[in-house]
Amino acid sequence: MHSPTRYHLTDVDEIKRLIRKNPWATLVSDTDNGLVASHYPVLLDDAADGIVLVGHFGLGDAREHDLGEHEILVIIQGAHGYVSSSWYERQDIVPTWNHLTAHLYGTPQILTDEENYATLSRLTEHFEGGMPGGHSLAEDEEGTRRLARGTRGYRLEVTRFDARAKLSQNKSEPVQERIVEGLAATYPDLAEEMRRSRSAREN
Repeated sequence: MHSPTRYHLTDVDEIKRLIRKNPWATLVSDTDNGLVASHYPVLLDDAADGIVLVGHFGLGDAREHDLGEHEILVIIQGAHGYVSSSWYERQDIVPTWNHLTAHLYGTPQILTDEENYATLSRLTEHFEGGMPGGHSLAEDEEGTRRLARGTRGYRLEVTRFDARAKLSQNKSEPVQERIVEGLAATYPDLAEEMRRSRSAREN
């Protein structure tokens, strides 16, 4: 992604926060048969140094990606939305699109069947945890282990990343405030990210 330095997101903790808030990822591989993309949830390995992801693919997708044989790109898309030029100064008429995005690169390490099942269990518990009457794979371990054989788990140590937080940092404070007010009704998550970014810059 090409953009001015002011938009670059280099704080690893902020990138981890972005992943935690937006775990639905796009995974892209450049294979002998061309580009392949899939979409799966990812979680952070919080016990690891740096940025380390864990997740899974269906077996068919894993084969299409040649999973584990080369570097892949994981795209995390955070809050984003249209910024109208009506919120700018009168002479400034070019609108834009604000966003938080991270491109993460690394070569996946294929997990053993047991490690894969543990990852699937963790994914399920993570997302079921907030649900009334949420379930666990352990409730039917025999059945869920059988289904798990149709997936391929991986652990990915991010070796490089390219992340952006484009949040109208190039605009004056009064214009930024109007943008936040304008976004609040239609893109509240993006408005909150702008408020957070402005507060961090002030401190």
